[in-house]
Amino acid sequence: MLLICRLNSICTVKLNHTFIEPRACINEFEWKSNDASGVALEKFKRDSVYIDKAGKLRNFNHKKLSRKKCGSLRGRGWKFGSGFVDGIFPVLSPTAKKIMDYLQKGVDTESIWGSLDMLQASLEIWDDILTVSVQLRMRKQWDSIISICRWILLRSSFKQDVICYNLLIDAFGQKFLYKEAESTYLQLLEARCIPNEDTYALLIKAYCLSGLLEKAEAVFVEMKNYGLPSSAVVYNSYINGLMKGGNPNKAEEIFLRMKRDGCKPSTETYTMLINLYGKDGKSFMALKVFNEMLSHKCKPNICTYTALVNAFAREGLCEKAEEVFEQMQEAGLEPDVYSYNALMEAYSRAGFPYGAAEIFSLMQHMGCEPDRASYNILVDAYGRAGFLNDAEAVFEDMKRVGITPTMKSHMVLLSAFSKTGNVSKCEDILNQMCKSGLKLDTFVLNSMLNLYGRLGQFGKMEEVLTVMENGSCEADISTYNILINRYGQAGFIDKMEGLF
Repeated sequence: MLLICRLNSICTVKLNHTFIEPRACINEFEWKSNDASGVALEKFKRDSVYIDKAGKLRNFNHKKLSRKKCGSLRGRGWKFGSGFVDGIFPVLSPTAKKIMDYLQKGVDTESIWGSLDMLQASLEIWDDILTVSVQLRMRKQWDSIISICRWILLRSSFKQDVICYNLLIDAFGQKFLYKEAESTYLQLLEARCIPNEDTYALLIKAYCLSGLLEKAEAVFVEMKNYGLPSSAVVYNSYINGLMKGGNPNKAEEIFLRMKRDGCKPSTETYTMLINLYGKDGKSFMALKVFNEMLSHKCKPNICTYTALVNAFAREGLCEKAEEVFEQMQEAGLEPDVYSYNALMEAYSRAGFPYGAAEIFSLMQHMGCEPDRASYNILVDAYGRAGFLNDAEAVFEDMKRVGITPTMKSHMVLLSAFSKTGNVSKCEDILNQMCKSGLKLDTFVLNSMLNLYGRLGQFGKMEEVLTVMENGSCEADISTYNILINRYGQAGFIDKMEGLF
């Protein structure tokens, strides 16, 4: 099973300019600047100004600017999906980096506000604050985003801005605080800010994440009443929220409605549907969506190909996964760590650990650094096949290269030794987890419960149950299913019935 890779080199494009959109302040004075030739910039449109690499203000025709080459990091740049569109990510300025470093210390809201109060209101500071907010969003640090955006709205001299409200709605939605997201939307309207498609997209997603589908649909209708068309951005957010909220069938329904309404699905739309079917164990449907995408001349990206590889990987269809992996390279896309991990998973699920190891080595050879997930997959691949020494060796290699094993890392190793009934080794792994500062959860204790029960060590099994009942790990339905099953197999009918 030698994988023949046809890898194309990546052409790195160097950006010469950083684009900004001047921000309005509540202050009485108005910002006025000249370009390099001394011409006042007042006559140019507000979104047609940028700072060149020499640090001077210049203007450009925004209608002729291709976002493929670069694009405004303000307004057009930020989207609810993944930070900045078209892979445009800002580099933190020295001031922005100081703000970010301070926030990483885990300080409280009042301290954050006090530090921001010391900053002088200017276009550069505004851009720094917004850049930091989007960076925090990419890191899913929702509390810090809420603190910064509330400071902007309640305490700063900066003018209220729709993007600030959008960031707040997104942060509240991600924390399942739909009432706060809803309140932020009403504040936006009271401030006479005009909601854009991102606003509605994020509010719909917030409701979907909280399972409030009727409210999500109501926002969808309200958006139309405001004269905003239901774009792919909104539909994508709707589908994404439904998928993450555990409503895949409804997500599929919205996808079909999207096509009926004449809204053209985007690459992101098709990628989400491929993921949806892949997670549901329907790789044939994932492939059907992929082929539909190609027939509509919608170009797949690396996320699309990786999603399809994952769909086949979940069913252990390593040959199909490899075929898609090669198609991705033929399309001129360089595999990343997620693509390699997906292919490794395919070989692991198919029961070919050395195939997974070959992909792991290939990844390193091509200069792609394996991450924690890569090591976890390889440990699991060896563990599934019963190669316990190899599994443990990979686990130790992970620590040797400086990657700290997580709960998932320990669990795949625990699962490997549990299958062989190696109680002492499993107990060693459990002790190792405790020494590492990892908090044992219900899933881990259920695994030990099952192991002891399977081996007939009911005394230890009941000790684990006592720990669960008296500790912070609550017994769940799986816990009682394991107990009933093990007691029943051993003929302890009274104990089995006592659990009902």
